[in-house]
Amino acid sequence: MKEQKLRRCTYMTKINGSDAMLKVIYDWGIDHIYGFPGGSFDSSMNAIYDFRDKMKFIEVRHEEAGALAASAEYKLTGKLGVCFGSAGPGAAHLFNGLYDAKFDKTPMVAIVANVPTSRQDIDFFQAFDEDKWFLNASVWCRQAKTAEQIPILTDEAIRQAYARKGPAVIIIPKDYGWQKIDDTFRVNKDAHPADNYPAPTKASVEEAVKLLKEAKNPTMYIGLGAKDAGEEVKEFAEKFKTPIMSSYLGKGVVEDKFPAYMGTIGRIGPKAAQEVQSATDLVVWVGNNSPFSVLWFPKDAKVIQIDVDSAKFGKRHSTDVSMLADAKKALRAIIDAGEERSESPLYKAAIADRENWDAWQASFKNSDEMPVRPEPIWDVINKKADDNAIFAIDVGNVNVDSCRLLNLHDDQKWTTSGLHATMGYGAPAALTAATVYPDREVWQLAGDGGFAMMNQELLTMARYNMHILNIVFTNETLGFIQAEQEDESNQPLSGVIIPDNDWAKVAEGMNVKGVTVRTKKEFEDAVDEFKKMDGPMLIDVKYTHEMPYSTELNSLDDPAFVKKYQAEDLKPFSYFAEKYGLEADAATGASQHEESEPEEDPAPDTVSGASQH
Repeated sequence: MKEQKLRRCTYMTKINGSDAMLKVIYDWGIDHIYGFPGGSFDSSMNAIYDFRDKMKFIEVRHEEAGALAASAEYKLTGKLGVCFGSAGPGAAHLFNGLYDAKFDKTPMVAIVANVPTSRQDIDFFQAFDEDKWFLNASVWCRQAKTAEQIPILTDEAIRQAYARKGPAVIIIPKDYGWQKIDDTFRVNKDAHPADNYPAPTKASVEEAVKLLKEAKNPTMYIGLGAKDAGEEVKEFAEKFKTPIMSSYLGKGVVEDKFPAYMGTIGRIGPKAAQEVQSATDLVVWVGNNSPFSVLWFPKDAKVIQIDVDSAKFGKRHSTDVSMLADAKKALRAIIDAGEERSESPLYKAAIADRENWDAWQASFKNSDEMPVRPEPIWDVINKKADDNAIFAIDVGNVNVDSCRLLNLHDDQKWTTSGLHATMGYGAPAALTAATVYPDREVWQLAGDGGFAMMNQELLTMARYNMHILNIVFTNETLGFIQAEQEDESNQPLSGVIIPDNDWAKVAEGMNVKGVTVRTKKEFEDAVDEFKKMDGPMLIDVKYTHEMPYSTELNSLDDPAFVKKYQAEDLKPFSYFAEKYGLEADAATGASQHEESEPEEDPAPDTVSGASQH
């Protein structure tokens, strides 16, 4: 008997530790990895070679790009992405992508190399206690203590990333990756169930219906948590006559042209959303945890909050009805139980306010101003983009323009860096989109500031012949920061100017077709050229230097403000409030309770850099 056992052990299949790691990843259904080689990662690179017929290796030009690409993966597909970094600087470069994933609740796995165990703890070259580095940047982090642990920890990292909705990190010493171990590990993929969130309780539905019936001017405020409930959101709005506002990440839950959708609240959003929120007395708050929410809505407004995380209830606003439930199920239950409402004064005013804004924006779509305004360019994007196009959107004023001017519809997808809001996100996210959706049209939309941070990824796009249209809006400034300096802190411009650059020539130097445009017609012709070709292309749009309409100031009673933004055709919200009989206090968002005289606003914070959105 002993002899038989020994014989079986003798002939048991062996596998390198790094090969065992990739086998686990592949068995979880992951067929590509983003990364950049390094000496400490030799064993893993050898494994990547061994798996070359099964897995794609997307060799980015910077580890940060790989980490951001992995973070974008779940946002676009619902499946986690995987990236890696070598010991020391390669590992440190991952942090921006890891924090993007952590703040946006995005599952991903980062594989980090370390020097061989014999060279740890002796102040050797690129030898660090890397597990301590990643404790805050991840939701789970472990360093393998033996080669045999590698497949176990890889499987655990994937499960923890999904379970905790964030980045998991596994650190592998170089020598462990080369060691032979028994090839006996089997993944626990089948033990990982799909999310199945509860239905609301009968009592919470009854309470919600009661508040809806009593409200004078109800509204909806949706976030990314409502992404699978778009049809219910629209049906809810139509039945109960609730204007819809969203967080920025909630854009696309319903199509942008849906009449009751006011857009994103806050600085980056359109005028109507900012105005309507101040006049509500009931907010149906669905799957939304925007930190800026603490600055919006009347403090005495009642709230029906729907979320799958009980920690979110009352976090941003006092909550009257808490529904721990799936958004789709909760909205359906309220729709079925509630009575249809007639249009409230706020609903009528909101629809008219949005129509006025839309008409104002549309009036510029054929403008011949030079440098070119946003509206003509985005009119082409909306007309030319495929119905299943994917938009990888960088961070900055491009968020403002995309929020206000990009009309998402059909099967179009988009992604950006949300709560972390890191510039440079656009190019890595475009790599992801082109990798996971090779048959779909990918648009990277970026300002010149953000694009400058990750423009080297044009090399990656060219190498893999990715069909990506890179659009760089060159306005020669860090526009988002410029607007903060002008509108918030009222300071002279400092550190925001960007020298004009020939991005088309840069693209050509990286084997990417480059075109410079200055008019709507030139831009349209360039887009048509892209649609006829394979591979990547870059269009450098020489863009207006003017800032987008400031919804923070929104001073239509100020002639200088009106002139600055050519806003002669825009009407203040008070006009629509008066027209449709919205009470004065409701139109301003003022509380109906007697209060002491308000204190003067504090002076702008110009020291800490804190946003006053």
